Amino acid sequence: MKEGFRQSMAWLHTWAGLVVGWVLFFVFATGTAGYFQHDITRWMQPERPQQQRVPIPEARLEPVLGVALARLEQLAPAAASWRITLPHESLSPRGWQGLSIRWEEMPREGHRRGASGSEVLDPTNGSLLPSEPQPRATAGGLGLYRMHYMLHYVPYDWAIRIVGVCTMLMLIAIISGVIAHKRIFQDFFTFRPGKGQRSWLDAHNAVSVMALPFFLMITYSGLVFFLFTYMPAGRDVQYGNDSEANQTFYDELLDRRAHSSIKFPQADVAAMVRQAQGVWGEAQVASIAIERHEAEPAEVILTRANGGKLDFWSPEQMRFKADDGEQLPEEAPPGGSARLTQSVVLNLHEGLFADIWGRWLYFFSGLLGCAMIGTGLVLWTVKRRRYHLGSGREKPGLRLVEALNVATIAGLPLAMAAYFWANRLLPLEMADRAAWEFHSLFAVWLGSLFYALARPLARAWVELLWGACLAFAAVPLLNFLTTDRHLGRSLATGDWVFAGFDLTQLALAAVFAVMALKVQRRLLVASHMERSV
Repeated sequence: MKEGFRQSMAWLHTWAGLVVGWVLFFVFATGTAGYFQHDITRWMQPERPQQQRVPIPEARLEPVLGVALARLEQLAPAAASWRITLPHESLSPRGWQGLSIRWEEMPREGHRRGASGSEVLDPTNGSLLPSEPQPRATAGGLGLYRMHYMLHYVPYDWAIRIVGVCTMLMLIAIISGVIAHKRIFQDFFTFRPGKGQRSWLDAHNAVSVMALPFFLMITYSGLVFFLFTYMPAGRDVQYGNDSEANQTFYDELLDRRAHSSIKFPQADVAAMVRQAQGVWGEAQVASIAIERHEAEPAEVILTRANGGKLDFWSPEQMRFKADDGEQLPEEAPPGGSARLTQSVVLNLHEGLFADIWGRWLYFFSGLLGCAMIGTGLVLWTVKRRRYHLGSGREKPGLRLVEALNVATIAGLPLAMAAYFWANRLLPLEMADRAAWEFHSLFAVWLGSLFYALARPLARAWVELLWGACLAFAAVPLLNFLTTDRHLGRSLATGDWVFAGFDLTQLALAAVFAVMALKVQRRLLVASHMERSV
Protein backbone atom coordinates (compact mmCIF):
# COMPACT_ATOMS: atom_id res chain seq x y z
CA MET A 1 0.00 0.00 0.00
CA LYS A 2 1.39 3.42 -0.96
CA GLU A 3 1.75 6.21 1.60
CA GLY A 4 -1.40 8.30 1.90
CA PHE A 5 -4.81 7.95 0.33
CA ARG A 6 -4.11 10.09 -2.75
CA GLN A 7 -0.86 8.26 -3.45
CA SER A 8 -2.77 4.97 -3.27
CA MET A 9 -5.38 6.32 -5.69
CA ALA A 10 -2.63 7.54 -8.05
CA TRP A 11 -1.05 4.08 -8.05
CA LEU A 12 -4.45 2.45 -8.64
CA HIS A 13 -5.26 4.93 -11.43
CA THR A 14 -1.95 4.29 -13.19
CA TRP A 15 -2.03 0.52 -13.16
CA ALA A 16 -5.77 0.07 -13.71
CA GLY A 17 -5.45 2.24 -16.82
CA LEU A 18 -2.29 0.64 -18.17
CA VAL A 19 -3.26 -3.02 -17.80
CA VAL A 20 -6.34 -2.69 -20.02
CA GLY A 21 -5.52 0.52 -21.89
CA TRP A 22 -4.94 -1.12 -25.27
CA VAL A 23 -8.22 -3.06 -25.13
CA LEU A 24 -10.08 0.08 -24.03
CA PHE A 25 -8.62 2.08 -26.92
CA PHE A 26 -9.91 -0.61 -29.31
CA VAL A 27 -13.32 -0.57 -27.58
CA PHE A 28 -13.58 3.24 -27.78
CA ALA A 29 -12.38 3.46 -31.39
CA THR A 30 -14.77 0.82 -32.74
CA GLY A 31 -17.61 1.85 -30.41
CA THR A 32 -17.34 5.47 -31.51
CA ALA A 33 -17.77 4.39 -35.13
CA GLY A 34 -20.97 2.66 -34.00
CA TYR A 35 -22.77 5.99 -33.57
CA PHE A 36 -22.78 6.19 -37.38
CA GLN A 37 -23.04 2.45 -38.06
CA HIS A 38 -25.99 2.74 -40.46
CA ASP A 39 -24.28 5.53 -42.41
CA ILE A 40 -21.06 3.51 -42.61
CA THR A 41 -22.99 0.49 -43.88
CA ARG A 42 -24.65 2.58 -46.59
CA TRP A 43 -21.23 3.87 -47.71
CA MET A 44 -19.90 0.31 -47.74
CA GLN A 45 -22.79 -0.74 -50.01
CA PRO A 46 -22.66 1.86 -52.80
CA GLU A 47 -25.01 -0.26 -54.92
CA ARG A 48 -27.92 0.78 -52.69
CA PRO A 49 -29.73 3.82 -54.15
CA GLN A 50 -30.02 7.11 -52.31
CA GLN A 51 -32.92 7.17 -49.87
CA GLN A 52 -36.09 8.82 -51.15
CA ARG A 53 -38.37 10.46 -48.58
CA VAL A 54 -41.85 9.68 -49.92
CA PRO A 55 -44.75 9.89 -47.42
CA ILE A 56 -48.18 8.37 -47.96
CA PRO A 57 -50.49 11.03 -49.46
CA GLU A 58 -53.28 11.77 -46.97
CA ALA A 59 -55.95 11.12 -49.60
CA ARG A 60 -54.38 7.72 -50.34
CA LEU A 61 -54.00 6.53 -46.73
CA GLU A 62 -57.05 4.26 -46.66
CA PRO A 63 -56.51 2.50 -50.04
CA VAL A 64 -52.76 2.09 -49.38
CA LEU A 65 -53.40 0.47 -45.99
CA GLY A 66 -56.08 -1.71 -47.60
CA VAL A 67 -53.62 -2.95 -50.21
CA ALA A 68 -50.97 -3.61 -47.55
CA LEU A 69 -53.39 -5.60 -45.38
CA ALA A 70 -54.64 -7.55 -48.38
CA ARG A 71 -51.06 -8.41 -49.27
CA LEU A 72 -50.41 -9.65 -45.72
CA GLU A 73 -53.57 -11.77 -45.83
CA GLN A 74 -52.42 -13.25 -49.13
CA LEU A 75 -48.91 -14.05 -47.91
CA ALA A 76 -49.67 -15.13 -44.32
CA PRO A 77 -53.39 -15.77 -43.77
CA ALA A 78 -52.89 -17.51 -40.41
CA ALA A 79 -49.88 -15.67 -39.03
CA ALA A 80 -48.99 -14.92 -35.41
CA SER A 81 -48.60 -11.22 -36.21
CA TRP A 82 -48.69 -8.67 -39.03
CA ARG A 83 -46.83 -5.37 -39.03
CA ILE A 84 -47.02 -2.39 -41.38
CA THR A 85 -44.22 0.16 -41.07
CA LEU A 86 -45.39 3.59 -42.21
CA PRO A 87 -43.02 6.16 -43.76
CA HIS A 88 -41.33 8.14 -40.98
CA GLU A 89 -37.99 9.42 -39.72
CA SER A 90 -36.54 6.69 -37.52
CA LEU A 91 -33.77 6.96 -34.95
CA SER A 92 -33.17 3.21 -34.89
CA PRO A 93 -32.40 2.24 -37.55
CA ARG A 94 -31.23 5.71 -38.50
CA GLY A 95 -32.80 7.55 -41.38
CA TRP A 96 -35.99 7.48 -43.36
CA GLN A 97 -38.10 4.33 -43.19
CA GLY A 98 -40.34 3.67 -46.18
CA LEU A 99 -43.58 1.71 -46.36
CA SER A 100 -43.05 -1.99 -45.67
CA ILE A 101 -44.87 -5.03 -44.34
CA ARG A 102 -43.64 -7.86 -42.14
CA TRP A 103 -45.25 -11.04 -40.86
CA GLU A 104 -44.41 -13.87 -38.51
CA GLU A 105 -45.89 -17.32 -38.98
CA MET A 106 -47.25 -19.39 -36.12
CA PRO A 107 -44.39 -21.47 -34.68
CA ARG A 108 -44.15 -25.12 -35.52
CA GLU A 109 -44.36 -27.65 -32.72
CA GLY A 110 -41.23 -27.56 -30.59
CA HIS A 111 -40.25 -24.06 -31.76
CA ARG A 112 -40.70 -20.79 -29.91
CA ARG A 113 -40.96 -18.58 -33.00
CA GLY A 114 -42.27 -19.04 -36.50
CA ALA A 115 -40.71 -18.10 -39.82
CA SER A 116 -40.94 -14.45 -40.82
CA GLY A 117 -40.82 -12.43 -44.03
CA SER A 118 -41.02 -8.85 -45.25
CA GLU A 119 -41.66 -6.77 -48.38
CA VAL A 120 -41.17 -3.13 -49.34
CA LEU A 121 -44.19 -1.34 -50.85
CA ASP A 122 -44.75 1.81 -52.85
CA PRO A 123 -46.12 4.47 -50.43
CA THR A 124 -48.18 6.12 -53.17
CA ASN A 125 -50.34 3.10 -54.03
CA GLY A 126 -49.27 0.15 -51.84
CA SER A 127 -47.99 -1.95 -54.75
CA LEU A 128 -44.92 -4.14 -54.38
CA LEU A 129 -41.72 -2.31 -55.26
CA PRO A 130 -39.20 -4.10 -57.48
CA SER A 131 -36.36 -5.61 -55.53
CA GLU A 132 -33.16 -3.56 -55.42
CA PRO A 133 -29.89 -4.91 -56.85
CA GLN A 134 -28.17 -7.16 -54.35
CA PRO A 135 -25.49 -5.01 -52.66
CA ARG A 136 -22.00 -6.29 -51.97
CA ALA A 137 -21.47 -8.48 -48.93
CA THR A 138 -19.97 -6.45 -46.08
CA ALA A 139 -19.88 -6.40 -42.30
CA GLY A 140 -20.44 -2.65 -42.57
CA GLY A 141 -20.78 -0.30 -39.63
CA LEU A 142 -22.59 -2.95 -37.63
CA GLY A 143 -19.44 -5.06 -37.74
CA LEU A 144 -17.36 -2.25 -36.25
CA TYR A 145 -20.02 -1.59 -33.61
CA ARG A 146 -20.21 -5.24 -32.58
CA MET A 147 -16.44 -5.48 -32.24
CA HIS A 148 -16.44 -3.01 -29.35
CA TYR A 149 -18.08 -5.61 -27.10
CA MET A 150 -17.67 -8.89 -29.02
CA LEU A 151 -14.02 -8.29 -29.98
CA HIS A 152 -13.12 -10.71 -32.80
CA TYR A 153 -11.76 -14.23 -33.11
CA VAL A 154 -12.88 -14.63 -29.47
CA PRO A 155 -15.86 -16.72 -28.28
CA TYR A 156 -18.81 -14.47 -27.44
CA ASP A 157 -19.04 -15.42 -23.75
CA TRP A 158 -15.32 -14.81 -23.27
CA ALA A 159 -15.43 -11.53 -25.20
CA ILE A 160 -18.18 -9.86 -23.20
CA ARG A 161 -16.49 -10.90 -19.94
CA ILE A 162 -13.11 -9.55 -21.07
CA VAL A 163 -14.71 -6.27 -22.08
CA GLY A 164 -16.65 -6.23 -18.79
CA VAL A 165 -13.47 -6.56 -16.74
CA CYS A 166 -11.79 -3.84 -18.79
CA THR A 167 -14.82 -1.58 -18.40
CA MET A 168 -14.86 -2.05 -14.62
CA LEU A 169 -11.15 -1.22 -14.46
CA MET A 170 -11.76 1.89 -16.55
CA LEU A 171 -14.49 3.00 -14.14
CA ILE A 172 -12.03 2.46 -11.28
CA ALA A 173 -9.34 4.38 -13.19
CA ILE A 174 -11.68 7.34 -13.80
CA ILE A 175 -12.81 7.61 -10.18
CA SER A 176 -9.32 7.10 -8.75
CA GLY A 177 -7.93 9.63 -11.25
CA VAL A 178 -10.35 12.33 -10.08
CA ILE A 179 -9.38 11.61 -6.46
CA ALA A 180 -5.64 11.49 -7.15
CA HIS A 181 -5.51 14.74 -9.14
CA LYS A 182 -6.77 17.22 -6.58
CA ARG A 183 -6.16 20.09 -9.03
CA ILE A 184 -7.61 18.27 -12.03
CA PHE A 185 -10.28 20.90 -12.75
CA GLN A 186 -7.84 23.78 -12.24
CA ASP A 187 -5.26 22.09 -14.45
CA PHE A 188 -7.89 21.76 -17.16
CA PHE A 189 -7.12 25.38 -18.10
CA THR A 190 -3.36 24.78 -18.08
CA PHE A 191 -1.36 23.42 -20.99
CA ARG A 192 2.43 23.71 -21.22
CA PRO A 193 3.62 22.57 -24.67
CA GLY A 194 7.13 21.29 -25.25
CA LYS A 195 7.62 20.20 -21.62
CA GLY A 196 7.78 16.44 -22.15
CA GLN A 197 6.10 14.57 -19.33
CA ARG A 198 4.40 17.73 -18.06
CA SER A 199 2.84 18.35 -21.47
CA TRP A 200 1.49 14.80 -21.70
CA LEU A 201 -0.02 15.12 -18.21
CA ASP A 202 -1.63 18.46 -19.13
CA ALA A 203 -3.10 16.93 -22.30
CA HIS A 204 -4.33 13.89 -20.37
CA ASN A 205 -6.00 16.12 -17.76
CA ALA A 206 -7.61 18.37 -20.38
CA VAL A 207 -9.24 15.65 -22.47
CA SER A 208 -10.25 13.72 -19.34
CA VAL A 209 -12.11 16.65 -17.80
CA MET A 210 -13.58 17.86 -21.10
CA ALA A 211 -15.86 14.81 -21.42
CA LEU A 212 -15.74 13.41 -17.87
CA PRO A 213 -19.54 13.02 -17.54
CA PHE A 214 -19.58 11.12 -20.85
CA PHE A 215 -16.79 8.77 -19.69
CA LEU A 216 -18.57 8.00 -16.42
CA MET A 217 -21.88 7.43 -18.21
CA ILE A 218 -20.46 5.28 -21.00
CA THR A 219 -18.49 2.97 -18.65
CA TYR A 220 -21.27 2.49 -16.10
CA SER A 221 -23.97 1.97 -18.74
CA GLY A 222 -21.70 -0.49 -20.56
CA LEU A 223 -21.70 -2.65 -17.44
CA VAL A 224 -25.50 -2.44 -17.20
CA PHE A 225 -25.79 -3.81 -20.74
CA PHE A 226 -24.76 -7.29 -19.59
CA LEU A 227 -26.09 -7.01 -16.07
CA PHE A 228 -27.24 -10.60 -15.72
CA THR A 229 -24.10 -11.98 -17.33
CA TYR A 230 -21.85 -10.16 -14.86
CA MET A 231 -24.13 -10.61 -11.82
CA PRO A 232 -26.40 -13.63 -12.43
CA ALA A 233 -26.82 -14.75 -8.81
CA GLY A 234 -30.16 -13.04 -8.12
CA ARG A 235 -31.77 -14.40 -11.27
CA ASP A 236 -30.28 -17.87 -10.88
CA VAL A 237 -31.40 -18.26 -7.27
CA GLN A 238 -34.99 -17.46 -8.24
CA TYR A 239 -35.24 -19.20 -11.63
CA GLY A 240 -32.23 -21.48 -12.03
CA ASN A 241 -29.23 -21.17 -14.34
CA ASP A 242 -30.15 -23.33 -17.33
CA SER A 243 -31.34 -21.94 -20.68
CA GLU A 244 -34.96 -22.90 -20.04
CA ALA A 245 -34.97 -21.03 -16.72
CA ASN A 246 -33.37 -17.98 -18.33
CA GLN A 247 -36.04 -17.97 -21.03
CA THR A 248 -38.79 -18.13 -18.39
CA PHE A 249 -37.23 -15.18 -16.58
CA TYR A 250 -37.13 -12.98 -19.69
CA ASP A 251 -40.64 -14.04 -20.73
CA GLU A 252 -41.97 -12.85 -17.38
CA LEU A 253 -39.81 -9.71 -17.32
CA LEU A 254 -40.87 -8.59 -20.80
CA ASP A 255 -44.43 -9.93 -20.55
CA ARG A 256 -44.03 -12.26 -23.52
CA ARG A 257 -47.22 -14.19 -24.10
CA ALA A 258 -48.12 -16.92 -26.56
CA HIS A 259 -49.87 -15.80 -29.75
CA SER A 260 -52.90 -17.16 -31.56
CA SER A 261 -53.39 -16.82 -35.31
CA ILE A 262 -54.92 -13.59 -36.60
CA LYS A 263 -57.16 -12.62 -39.48
CA PHE A 264 -58.01 -9.51 -41.51
CA PRO A 265 -59.21 -6.79 -39.06
CA GLN A 266 -62.88 -5.83 -39.43
CA ALA A 267 -62.41 -2.30 -38.07
CA ASP A 268 -61.22 0.67 -40.17
CA VAL A 269 -57.44 0.76 -39.60
CA ALA A 270 -57.08 4.05 -41.50
CA ALA A 271 -59.52 5.68 -39.04
CA MET A 272 -57.36 4.46 -36.16
CA VAL A 273 -54.28 6.00 -37.79
CA ARG A 274 -56.06 9.34 -38.25
CA GLN A 275 -57.19 9.26 -34.61
CA ALA A 276 -53.59 8.67 -33.49
CA GLN A 277 -52.32 11.46 -35.77
CA GLY A 278 -54.84 13.79 -34.18
CA VAL A 279 -53.23 13.13 -30.81
CA TRP A 280 -49.57 12.65 -31.75
CA GLY A 281 -49.30 14.82 -34.84
CA GLU A 282 -48.86 14.16 -38.55
CA ALA A 283 -46.39 11.45 -39.61
CA GLN A 284 -45.97 10.35 -35.99
CA VAL A 285 -47.39 6.84 -36.41
CA ALA A 286 -44.39 4.61 -36.98
CA SER A 287 -46.05 1.21 -37.30
CA ILE A 288 -49.29 -0.76 -37.17
CA ALA A 289 -49.26 -4.25 -35.66
CA ILE A 290 -52.07 -6.79 -35.59
CA GLU A 291 -51.62 -9.37 -32.83
CA ARG A 292 -53.70 -11.74 -30.78
CA HIS A 293 -52.68 -13.28 -27.48
CA GLU A 294 -54.14 -16.61 -26.39
CA ALA A 295 -57.71 -16.41 -25.07
CA GLU A 296 -57.91 -12.71 -25.95
CA PRO A 297 -59.42 -10.83 -28.91
CA ALA A 298 -57.19 -9.56 -31.71
CA GLU A 299 -55.72 -6.06 -31.29
CA VAL A 300 -54.45 -3.35 -33.60
CA ILE A 301 -51.45 -1.65 -31.97
CA LEU A 302 -50.26 1.74 -33.25
CA THR A 303 -46.75 2.72 -32.19
CA ARG A 304 -45.54 6.29 -32.15
CA ALA A 305 -42.22 7.34 -33.71
CA ASN A 306 -39.71 7.65 -30.90
CA GLY A 307 -38.84 11.29 -31.45
CA GLY A 308 -35.93 11.36 -29.02
CA LYS A 309 -37.46 9.68 -25.95
CA LEU A 310 -34.92 8.21 -23.54
CA ASP A 311 -37.16 5.24 -22.85
CA PHE A 312 -36.58 3.69 -26.26
CA TRP A 313 -37.84 0.18 -25.46
CA SER A 314 -41.28 1.29 -24.25
CA PRO A 315 -42.65 3.48 -27.07
CA GLU A 316 -45.96 5.29 -26.79
CA GLN A 317 -48.79 3.17 -28.18
CA MET A 318 -52.52 3.19 -28.89
CA ARG A 319 -54.43 -0.09 -28.84
CA PHE A 320 -57.74 -0.88 -30.53
CA LYS A 321 -59.95 -3.93 -30.86
CA ALA A 322 -59.52 -5.38 -34.33
CA ASP A 323 -63.22 -6.32 -34.61
CA ASP A 324 -64.98 -3.03 -33.83
CA GLY A 325 -62.21 -0.39 -33.48
CA GLU A 326 -62.90 0.34 -29.79
CA GLN A 327 -59.88 1.98 -28.17
CA LEU A 328 -58.39 -0.07 -25.34
CA PRO A 329 -56.86 1.40 -22.17
CA GLU A 330 -53.12 1.93 -21.94
CA GLU A 331 -51.01 -0.91 -20.61
CA ALA A 332 -48.17 -0.37 -18.17
CA PRO A 333 -44.82 -1.09 -19.85
CA PRO A 334 -43.43 -4.53 -18.93
CA GLY A 335 -40.76 -4.76 -16.29
CA GLY A 336 -41.89 -1.79 -14.22
CA SER A 337 -39.53 0.91 -12.95
CA ALA A 338 -36.47 -1.36 -13.02
CA ARG A 339 -36.92 -2.10 -16.72
CA LEU A 340 -37.59 1.58 -17.42
CA THR A 341 -34.37 2.57 -15.65
CA GLN A 342 -32.37 0.00 -17.59
CA SER A 343 -33.95 1.17 -20.84
CA VAL A 344 -32.93 4.77 -20.18
CA VAL A 345 -29.37 3.76 -19.22
CA LEU A 346 -28.94 1.60 -22.34
CA ASN A 347 -30.37 4.34 -24.55
CA LEU A 348 -27.88 6.80 -23.09
CA HIS A 349 -25.06 4.38 -23.92
CA GLU A 350 -26.11 3.85 -27.54
CA GLY A 351 -27.37 7.39 -28.16
CA LEU A 352 -30.53 6.08 -29.83
CA PHE A 353 -32.46 9.18 -28.78
CA ALA A 354 -29.97 11.57 -30.38
CA ASP A 355 -30.52 13.48 -33.61
CA ILE A 356 -27.66 14.17 -36.03
CA TRP A 357 -26.07 16.83 -33.83
CA GLY A 358 -26.37 14.64 -30.77
CA ARG A 359 -24.66 11.81 -32.62
CA TRP A 360 -21.80 14.11 -33.59
CA LEU A 361 -21.46 15.08 -29.92
CA TYR A 362 -21.27 11.39 -29.02
CA PHE A 363 -18.73 10.87 -31.81
CA PHE A 364 -16.43 13.67 -30.64
CA SER A 365 -16.77 12.52 -27.02
CA GLY A 366 -15.72 9.04 -28.15
CA LEU A 367 -12.67 10.50 -29.89
CA LEU A 368 -11.83 12.35 -26.68
CA GLY A 369 -12.04 8.98 -24.93
CA CYS A 370 -9.45 7.62 -27.39
CA ALA A 371 -7.29 10.69 -26.70
CA MET A 372 -7.63 10.23 -22.93
CA ILE A 373 -6.56 6.59 -23.10
CA GLY A 374 -3.80 7.31 -25.62
CA THR A 375 -2.25 10.18 -23.65
CA GLY A 376 -2.41 8.08 -20.48
CA LEU A 377 -0.55 5.21 -22.13
CA VAL A 378 2.12 7.53 -23.54
CA LEU A 379 2.46 9.35 -20.21
CA TRP A 380 3.26 6.07 -18.48
CA THR A 381 6.08 5.26 -20.93
CA VAL A 382 7.48 8.82 -20.86
CA LYS A 383 7.79 8.66 -17.07
CA ARG A 384 9.42 5.20 -17.14
CA ARG A 385 11.77 6.09 -19.99
CA ARG A 386 13.11 9.10 -18.08
CA TYR A 387 13.78 6.84 -15.09
CA HIS A 388 15.50 4.16 -17.19
CA LEU A 389 17.62 6.72 -19.05
CA GLY A 390 18.75 8.11 -15.70
CA SER A 391 19.72 4.66 -14.48
CA GLY A 392 21.50 3.82 -17.74
CA ARG A 393 19.48 0.69 -18.50
CA GLU A 394 16.25 -0.12 -20.32
CA LYS A 395 13.99 -3.05 -19.56
CA PRO A 396 12.63 -5.07 -22.50
CA GLY A 397 9.13 -4.71 -21.02
CA LEU A 398 9.24 -0.94 -21.53
CA ARG A 399 10.15 -1.33 -25.19
CA LEU A 400 7.27 -3.76 -25.66
CA VAL A 401 4.82 -1.34 -24.00
CA GLU A 402 6.07 1.47 -26.24
CA ALA A 403 5.62 -0.69 -29.34
CA LEU A 404 2.09 -1.62 -28.22
CA ASN A 405 1.33 2.08 -27.78
CA VAL A 406 2.48 2.85 -31.31
CA ALA A 407 0.57 -0.10 -32.77
CA THR A 408 -2.60 0.85 -30.88
CA ILE A 409 -2.67 4.64 -31.14
CA ALA A 410 -1.32 4.91 -34.70
CA GLY A 411 -1.69 1.36 -36.02
CA LEU A 412 -5.35 0.73 -35.13
CA PRO A 413 -6.63 3.81 -37.02
CA LEU A 414 -4.48 2.72 -39.97
CA ALA A 415 -6.09 -0.73 -39.74
CA MET A 416 -9.60 0.77 -39.63
CA ALA A 417 -8.81 2.71 -42.80
CA ALA A 418 -7.64 -0.59 -44.31
CA TYR A 419 -11.10 -2.00 -43.47
CA PHE A 420 -12.66 0.63 -45.76
CA TRP A 421 -9.99 0.00 -48.40
CA ALA A 422 -10.83 -3.72 -48.35
CA ASN A 423 -14.50 -2.89 -48.92
CA ARG A 424 -13.65 -1.17 -52.19
CA LEU A 425 -10.81 -3.43 -53.38
CA LEU A 426 -11.89 -7.00 -52.58
CA PRO A 427 -13.63 -8.76 -55.51
CA LEU A 428 -17.40 -8.48 -55.26
CA GLU A 429 -17.91 -12.22 -55.86
CA MET A 430 -15.30 -13.24 -53.29
CA ALA A 431 -16.36 -15.98 -50.88
CA ASP A 432 -16.58 -14.84 -47.24
CA ARG A 433 -16.03 -11.29 -48.41
CA ALA A 434 -17.27 -9.68 -45.18
CA ALA A 435 -14.95 -11.88 -43.13
CA TRP A 436 -11.99 -10.85 -45.29
CA GLU A 437 -12.72 -7.20 -44.58
CA PHE A 438 -12.11 -8.03 -40.92
CA HIS A 439 -9.06 -10.14 -41.77
CA SER A 440 -7.63 -7.13 -43.61
CA LEU A 441 -8.16 -4.90 -40.58
CA PHE A 442 -6.45 -7.27 -38.16
CA ALA A 443 -3.63 -8.14 -40.59
CA VAL A 444 -2.71 -4.45 -40.93
CA TRP A 445 -3.01 -3.95 -37.17
CA LEU A 446 -0.72 -6.92 -36.44
CA GLY A 447 1.67 -5.69 -39.12
CA SER A 448 1.85 -2.29 -37.41
CA LEU A 449 2.96 -4.00 -34.19
CA PHE A 450 5.79 -5.84 -35.97
CA TYR A 451 6.71 -2.58 -37.69
CA ALA A 452 6.86 -0.74 -34.36
CA LEU A 453 9.09 -3.46 -32.89
CA ALA A 454 11.41 -3.45 -35.91
CA ARG A 455 11.87 0.33 -36.31
CA PRO A 456 13.39 2.91 -33.95
CA LEU A 457 10.58 4.09 -31.69
CA ALA A 458 10.44 7.74 -32.81
CA ARG A 459 10.59 6.75 -36.49
CA ALA A 460 7.82 4.20 -35.98
CA TRP A 461 5.59 6.89 -34.47
CA VAL A 462 6.16 9.30 -37.35
CA GLU A 463 5.87 6.73 -40.12
CA LEU A 464 2.72 5.04 -38.82
CA LEU A 465 1.03 8.37 -38.13
CA TRP A 466 1.79 9.45 -41.69
CA GLY A 467 0.56 6.05 -42.85
CA ALA A 468 -2.78 6.58 -41.07
CA CYS A 469 -3.00 10.07 -42.56
CA LEU A 470 -2.46 8.84 -46.11
CA ALA A 471 -4.75 5.83 -45.65
CA PHE A 472 -7.70 7.98 -44.51
CA ALA A 473 -7.01 10.62 -47.19
CA ALA A 474 -7.01 7.92 -49.87
CA VAL A 475 -10.42 6.50 -48.91
CA PRO A 476 -12.41 9.23 -50.77
CA LEU A 477 -10.03 8.86 -53.73
CA LEU A 478 -10.56 5.10 -53.75
CA ASN A 479 -14.30 5.67 -53.58
CA PHE A 480 -14.01 8.00 -56.61
CA LEU A 481 -12.03 5.43 -58.60
CA THR A 482 -14.24 2.42 -57.85
CA THR A 483 -17.81 3.81 -57.70
CA ASP A 484 -19.92 6.63 -59.10
CA ARG A 485 -20.82 7.83 -55.57
CA HIS A 486 -17.81 10.15 -55.25
CA LEU A 487 -17.64 13.31 -53.13
CA GLY A 488 -18.43 15.71 -55.98
CA ARG A 489 -21.58 13.85 -56.95
CA SER A 490 -22.66 13.38 -53.32
CA LEU A 491 -22.41 17.12 -52.66
CA ALA A 492 -24.24 17.92 -55.89
CA THR A 493 -27.13 15.55 -55.14
CA GLY A 494 -27.32 16.30 -51.43
CA ASP A 495 -26.40 12.75 -50.41
CA TRP A 496 -24.97 13.68 -47.02
CA VAL A 497 -24.37 10.09 -45.95
CA PHE A 498 -21.74 9.58 -48.67
CA ALA A 499 -20.49 13.17 -48.55
CA GLY A 500 -20.29 13.14 -44.75
CA PHE A 501 -18.33 9.89 -44.74
CA ASP A 502 -15.77 11.12 -47.28
CA LEU A 503 -15.39 14.48 -45.52
CA THR A 504 -14.91 12.73 -42.17
CA GLN A 505 -12.14 10.60 -43.68
CA LEU A 506 -10.40 13.78 -44.89
CA ALA A 507 -10.82 15.38 -41.45
CA LEU A 508 -9.28 12.33 -39.76
CA ALA A 509 -6.42 12.45 -42.26
CA ALA A 510 -5.82 16.09 -41.27
CA VAL A 511 -5.78 15.15 -37.55
CA PHE A 512 -3.17 12.45 -38.13
CA ALA A 513 -1.13 14.81 -40.32
CA VAL A 514 -0.99 17.32 -37.44
CA MET A 515 0.01 14.55 -35.02
CA ALA A 516 2.72 13.31 -37.39
CA LEU A 517 4.13 16.82 -37.89
CA LYS A 518 4.27 17.48 -34.15
CA VAL A 519 6.04 14.19 -33.44
CA GLN A 520 8.38 14.75 -36.39
CA ARG A 521 9.22 18.26 -35.15
CA ARG A 522 10.08 16.93 -31.69
CA LEU A 523 12.22 14.24 -33.32
CA LEU A 524 14.18 16.89 -35.25
CA VAL A 525 14.63 19.00 -32.13
CA ALA A 526 15.92 15.99 -30.17
CA SER A 527 18.28 15.08 -33.01
CA HIS A 528 19.61 18.65 -33.17
CA MET A 529 20.24 18.67 -29.40
CA GLU A 530 22.15 15.38 -29.65
CA ARG A 531 24.42 16.83 -32.40
CA SER A 532 25.00 19.95 -30.33
CA VAL A 533 26.18 17.87 -27.40
